[in-house]
Amino acid sequence: MENNNSNNKQQKKKWFMPLVLSLLLSTLLILFSIFGSSDSSSLLYLYRTRGRVEEPGFVESRLRLSRTSARHSVPRIAYLISGSMGDGETLKRTLKALYHPRNQYAVHLDLEASPKERLELANFVRNEPLFAQVGNVRMIVKANLVTYRGPTMVTNTLHAAAVLLKEGGLWDWFINLSASDYPLVTQDDLLHTLSSIPRHLNFIEHTSDIGWKEDQRAKPIIIDPALYSVNKSDLFWVTEKRNVPTAYKLFTGSAWMMLSRPFVEYILWGWDNLPRIVLMYYANFLSSPEGYFHTVICNAEEFRNTTVNHDLHFISWDNPPKQHPHFLTINNYKGMVDSNAPFARKFGRNEPLLDKIDTELLGRNEHGYVPGRWFDQVNPNRTKPYSAIRNITELKPGPGAERLKRLINGLLSSENFHTKQCS
Repeated sequence: MENNNSNNKQQKKKWFMPLVLSLLLSTLLILFSIFGSSDSSSLLYLYRTRGRVEEPGFVESRLRLSRTSARHSVPRIAYLISGSMGDGETLKRTLKALYHPRNQYAVHLDLEASPKERLELANFVRNEPLFAQVGNVRMIVKANLVTYRGPTMVTNTLHAAAVLLKEGGLWDWFINLSASDYPLVTQDDLLHTLSSIPRHLNFIEHTSDIGWKEDQRAKPIIIDPALYSVNKSDLFWVTEKRNVPTAYKLFTGSAWMMLSRPFVEYILWGWDNLPRIVLMYYANFLSSPEGYFHTVICNAEEFRNTTVNHDLHFISWDNPPKQHPHFLTINNYKGMVDSNAPFARKFGRNEPLLDKIDTELLGRNEHGYVPGRWFDQVNPNRTKPYSAIRNITELKPGPGAERLKRLINGLLSSENFHTKQCS
C-alpha cells in the first residue's frame, strides 16, 4: 500500500513540474505578444479601461451636467418667447428683434389663441427664409393652456426648456421672454458681453424676505383649471390655508430670468428629487413663476452660490406693492437706457416707443432684423440673400455692449455678488 502511494507521488512530480513550466512559458509568450506588438497607446487604453471599471455606477453619477462652452468663446442663448391670444404679430416682431443665427429659439402661442392665429405663426416660422436657411427657430406645436399667475406658466417654461435641450444642440443660457418684452441691445452686444463671464452663473432676481406674500400667496391654496381643462378660466381658491414649508426655505422674485444650462438640466432631470418636490408644492401657489425657480436654486447646494440677483430687465412697477408692471411709454425711454438692462417690459401692442428703440438702439432694418457682423455678410441682391452667412461667431458690438458691461460689472462686483446670493 505504501509502495503504491510513493509511486503515485513520484508520477505526480513528473507531470507537475512540466505543467508549471509550460504555464509560465505560455504566460510569458502572451505578455510578449501583447506588449511587443503594442505601442504606448495600448498601455494607456488598458489603464483607462481599468479606471473606468473602478468608477461608481450609480444613476446619479451618470446624470452629470453637460459641459458649457469655454469662457471667452462666443456663447449661445436659447430663448423662449411666449404669447397668448392676439399676440401673434407682436411675437413675430419680438422674435426678429432678438434673432441671431448662433442662438436657438422656441416660440409658444398658447391654446387661448385661435387655431387660425396659431397656424399663421407656424407658417411664418416655417417659411421665413432666414429661419429656413439656419434652422434655429421652432414653434411649440403641441401648445399649452397657460393661466396668468398660475403654475401652468411654470410648466410651459419647463416644456420649452426641454424641447430646446432635445432639439437645440449645445447652448449656454436659457432666457424666457413674452411677446410684451423687447430688447434694448443688439444680440451682438449681448453675446459679446456674455463672452467674458462664467457660464455657470444664473441671473435670477430673488429674496427670502417674502413679506406680505406669505399670507397672500404661500398660505392660500389655489387651483389652476388649465392643469385639467381645455377651456381657459381664472384661478380659484380653496377655503383652507396651509403652513409654509419647513423642509426647504421659500424664495420669491422676478418671473423673468437667464438660467445656465447646468441648472436647466438639473431642474428638468431632478436627480436628487428637490425640483419635483418643490414643483408639487408650487402647483397650488399663487404666482408660482415668481417663486418656483428661485426656491429650487437657493435650496440646491450645487447652485445656491451661482446666482446673480438681477433679472436683466427694466420694469416700471406700481409702488406699492410692486405687483403689476406699468405699460412703458416714451416717458420711460431715458430710464430704460440709463438702467443698462438688455431687456424691458411691459410694452403694449404697436407701442410707439418700440419704433424709437428700433431706430436709436437697435438699428433694425426694413425686414425687421437687427444688424450684426453676421448680417453685414448678407447680400440683398442674391436670390437667396442669407446663403452667404458663414462665420456667425464674429460680432460687431456697439454702444449697447458698453451699457450692458457696466451693469454686469456692477452685479459681479465683490460688494454685490456674494452678499446678495440667496439671502
